[in-house]
Amino acid sequence: MKRPALPFEEINIRLWRPDSKEQLLKSCPSGLVPTLLNGDLAIWDSLAILDYLAEQHPNIEMWPRYRAARADARPVSAEMHSGFQALRENCSMELLARSPQSTLPPAVETDIRRIVAIWRDCRARFGLSGPFLFGQFAAADAMCAPVASRFRTYVADLTDYGDDGTARNYAEAIFATPEMAEWTEGARAEMAAAG
Repeated sequence: MKRPALPFEEINIRLWRPDSKEQLLKSCPSGLVPTLLNGDLAIWDSLAILDYLAEQHPNIEMWPRYRAARADARPVSAEMHSGFQALRENCSMELLARSPQSTLPPAVETDIRRIVAIWRDCRARFGLSGPFLFGQFAAADAMCAPVASRFRTYVADLTDYGDDGTARNYAEAIFATPEMAEWTEGARAEMAAAG
């Protein structure tokens, strides 16, 4: 929502605290994040939120303009959203942490190789008009941001997983966006406030 400058108010709920679930349930009936509240509607799934926003704001290109790119962007987004369980289970998203691992479980290595291949393929086929998967920033890039963060935290060198520099450059492009810079600064401020 920040990229297309859609107005919204953020409700920040600290997770992993005794009252976190109670706080979540006050704002979102599913108890899941992220949740988009719009009037009496609560949309609590990342892909559902993206589709809802695309439907509500057809003038904003949430998905790539061209049919072939859109056809790839949706399953790439879905795979980022619901796949790569080994990576999620072994490499939690720690936006500010740096903990490069010399070895990772084989299933995590398989996940990383698959992601590197996806990013390389999308950039080669559709990325000529800009630094993102499909050239210009789109919904698929938002879905990849948490994965880019996991790589920055845990993976010292993506070339060990088949990267030819494409995945590294793409992750750097994600972190160069103003939205990621703001997210990172917000995390730093939150950590400082927590003491």
